[in-house]
Amino acid sequence: MPVGTHATVKAQTPDFLHDSGSQILLANTYHLLLRPGPEVFRQVGGIHPFMSWERSVLTDSGGFQIFSLPHSRSMTEEGAVFQSYLDGRTILLSPERSIETQVAIGSDIMMVLDQCVPSTVDESIARAAMELTHRWAARSLATRGDSPQAMFAIVQGALHLGLRKESAEALCAMPFDGYAIGGLAVGEGKSEREDTCEFAASLLPEDKPRYLMGVGTPLDILEAVHRGVDMFDCIIPTQVAQRGGAFTSRGFLQLRRGIYKSSSEPLDPDCPCPTCARHTRAYLHHLTKCKETLGWQLIGQHNIFFYHRLMAEIRQSILEDRFLPLYEEKRAILAVDDLDNPVTPMRRNPPKSLKLGAYKIHTALEGFSSILHIDSGEIMHSRTEPMVESRQLYIEQSRLAERLREETSDPLVIWDVGLGAAANAMAAIECFESLAESGPVRPMHLVSFENDLDSLRLAFKNHDRFPYLRHGGPAAILKNGRWQSKKHPGLSWELLEGGFLENLGSAVAPDLIFYDMFSGKTSAFAWTLDAFRQILARCVDRDVELFTYTCSTASRVAMLGAGFGVARGRNAGDKEETTIAFTNLEIARRRQRDVLGADWLARWNRSAAKFPKDLPSESRNDFEKSLRALPQFLALAG
Repeated sequence: MPVGTHATVKAQTPDFLHDSGSQILLANTYHLLLRPGPEVFRQVGGIHPFMSWERSVLTDSGGFQIFSLPHSRSMTEEGAVFQSYLDGRTILLSPERSIETQVAIGSDIMMVLDQCVPSTVDESIARAAMELTHRWAARSLATRGDSPQAMFAIVQGALHLGLRKESAEALCAMPFDGYAIGGLAVGEGKSEREDTCEFAASLLPEDKPRYLMGVGTPLDILEAVHRGVDMFDCIIPTQVAQRGGAFTSRGFLQLRRGIYKSSSEPLDPDCPCPTCARHTRAYLHHLTKCKETLGWQLIGQHNIFFYHRLMAEIRQSILEDRFLPLYEEKRAILAVDDLDNPVTPMRRNPPKSLKLGAYKIHTALEGFSSILHIDSGEIMHSRTEPMVESRQLYIEQSRLAERLREETSDPLVIWDVGLGAAANAMAAIECFESLAESGPVRPMHLVSFENDLDSLRLAFKNHDRFPYLRHGGPAAILKNGRWQSKKHPGLSWELLEGGFLENLGSAVAPDLIFYDMFSGKTSAFAWTLDAFRQILARCVDRDVELFTYTCSTASRVAMLGAGFGVARGRNAGDKEETTIAFTNLEIARRRQRDVLGADWLARWNRSAAKFPKDLPSESRNDFEKSLRALPQFLALAG
């Protein structure tokens, strides 16, 4: 099923999808609930006329998308509470609301709402999520009513085979039309995924569809069919196409390679798709290098056609009882790069460890690497390359370059709270060094806080995956806890290792704070009213701005309660909205910050996270009065 998250498959037209052999598309309830909303679908008669698609549509429930937003959602028995990336509204996506939305959308297959957790979590966490998924599945069935739409359940249990068996037994006892295997391709290795998939598929009814969610490459699909799976969805065909990747009968081609620059060959000599019939590798190489949208569209068309052709061949081989020979034949092709222009392997040192302490390296489908916290499943810079996100969220938004050009000898002090793999710190150093090459800048002192340096040590050992660490600063920080630039005497960096709240009192007062701690689920202490009060106390009477990735009501209300003003921050990577806290309202308005006003106050009044968790219940009335009386809200009223 090609993935059409927003009722469109990226860079593709409905006509091409139809002609390519697409029988069914996947759309996402989470995104369509936010925009255009169920009322639009009710008015236009559902998703089929809305997107001019007469064939089938499956709607995912939104559980995985909410799982992918660990910093702006919470899970309760009632459902998933999250903040809209469009306007910051707090929304409860319950099993009932998910199914009601899917009924309005009018998809042919609806998925129950489930709780997805990283596949590597311990058994107790996986069990709790699985049992909640079962209760939600029963509620989804009850909400279905007399809708003729099919409904699939989702088997969970992470990598724990005992839980997978329990989940399959519980869900198969309910009258669902098909069963999905969820919670894979979210942290485990290839062999772990295949073994778990085979085990789970063996537990499901043979006369009902078995659907492996979110997987995968052509080889992944071939292996999963071999293990008993019928249905698949994945963004890979169009996603790799955007970067010049093509699946062909001659192996996987990366069209960025210079060897294709003047190649007059078709993309795939054994493919009758429109792209291969009309366009050369040279042209597709050119479009890819120029980042032209047409290149994404044409290669995406081929990849989708290739997937459908592969599935048709698999179906036919099963009907003719010759799947195993096909499996062996295809496996040899799908596992290799370009057979005609093989990539010359580089001489490499023995592989480095991708795990250290509580962390391991996570490589995104887009090709960049990040650091994953194993126990929580949280990923530092999960959707956007670390340095790109750091520049967008912290460097550009804080106007660091502008601040460094101010005519003063006073050092600009930056608190880097949550050093992690040092992307934010190195983005600030990169900005300073770039400016210093072209003219005078004020001194800059960077103070990083971190209680576990294993994430930086791991990234540093694998600096081929984290090239921004090829610099003298990180090495000195790891060795000595401080670094002084020899080329730029005004640039210095120190590390305060240990607990942040214990160390902030010994740090020089900040001008800017890059607040990049793990979420409240993993680092609850960092997002409390008490924590932000302690931070504000160190700001003294200074003009200080704090920038952070979250837009959660719980975090913002803790900042406001502590005495900070709060504004909406720009989008960064996949984050549609972030947060800026500040100490001076007048200066914030002069800087044209989008200060929270009456609209936010109205949403806060309806929020499930109205008060900081560390606020005594007997103080809530006084807290609410004081929050409403904050200058940023009074100024608006006046």
